[in-house]
Amino acid sequence: MNATPGESALKARKKGFMAGDLGPMGMFFRGFLKHPVMVGSIIPSSNKLIDKMLGPVDWANTKLFVEYGPGVGTFCGHVLERMAPDATLISIDTNPDFITYLRRKIADSRFLAVEGSAADVCEIIASQGFDHADYVLSGLPFSTLPPGVGPTIAAETAAALRPGGAFLVYQFNPKCRSFMAPHFPRIDHEMEWWNVPPAQLYWAWKD
Repeated sequence: MNATPGESALKARKKGFMAGDLGPMGMFFRGFLKHPVMVGSIIPSSNKLIDKMLGPVDWANTKLFVEYGPGVGTFCGHVLERMAPDATLISIDTNPDFITYLRRKIADSRFLAVEGSAADVCEIIASQGFDHADYVLSGLPFSTLPPGVGPTIAAETAAALRPGGAFLVYQFNPKCRSFMAPHFPRIDHEMEWWNVPPAQLYWAWKD
């Protein structure tokens, strides 16, 4: 018996769901459920947080921008809009669902989605032909990462950044500052109240 149009549509929706063909909110929620300790919030960041976080970046002198934990790409489009035509954005995530989603979603030759760990950032950028990153952005939930991972990421990020570059971190728990302080003597801090939940914003500079 041939399927009715309604049955065919239902099957297509189920197939799309199983294949990961969800909208950004659906993918974000699914990622949170599968890997709650690696996703900082159940809701993507607000535009106000994004604009404030990226405000101090010297885009004219940015050739490599790295992001940890891009999720569904909430920041990616905003970074790409600001980057120079010859710059590169490398987004690193341990969740293969997010990486697959980003590779399908973002058609920009300057963008590279890498499945891997932020703790391996030096190795990852070297594999793409770069000596250093100009800026590194992270929304990883440092307070819930396995023991030792947060300090390792902070140390490796400091090693990966050029002098004058910065580690941009947005969090909902201030614990991350203790990981960054040994490697970044100058850390600027603000709050973004127009976000759910309100977020701690840090700019750790490699002077």
